[in-house]
Amino acid sequence: MGESGTEALHARLIRLVRARSMIEGRQVRLASGRLSDFYVNLKPTMLHAEGAHLIARLVLDVIAGDAPALVGGLEMGAVPLAAAVAAVSGESARPIDAFFVRKQAKAHGTQSLIEGLPEGESLKAKRVVVLEDVTTTGGSALKAVEILRAEGADVARVVTIVDREEGAAEAFREAGIPFTAILTRRQLLAGA
Repeated sequence: MGESGTEALHARLIRLVRARSMIEGRQVRLASGRLSDFYVNLKPTMLHAEGAHLIARLVLDVIAGDAPALVGGLEMGAVPLAAAVAAVSGESARPIDAFFVRKQAKAHGTQSLIEGLPEGESLKAKRVVVLEDVTTTGGSALKAVEILRAEGADVARVVTIVDREEGAAEAFREAGIPFTAILTRRQLLAGA
């Protein structure tokens, strides 16, 4: 995708996130436990037809050089992201499958932490990209990385749709994991 094409998709996604997913001016408790007056509930954007498509195209552009076999991350935020990326990639010469990591294993069935793989298949030696909807400190994605590495996966990168710019980039750098944010807090607040 050309630079101007990527820039146009990026601008459209910013407008959509501002319209559907940003909450400003009131205190909201984050998953990290912190209170913030800047909150992004990305679900209304990532479950919107145009939002899902924009996100998938931008993620695919970012991860093209990583050549992953699969994309996914910790439930619940990564599930619609991974599904959208897999669906849009299915139209390309290099389709990418999706998976998700459960926060805890089911008490019934296969009792697996990793969902999306057929019986008998594993992540051993497979290159994966971890997706996250909104990143604050990076804790959720780091948890997913730890589980995936324990399953034998080769984690190529973590991609977040919105980085709140509150420590995640530094946490991933310290862990030696490449990290890319499609959007940042600064971008979302610029001109808002």
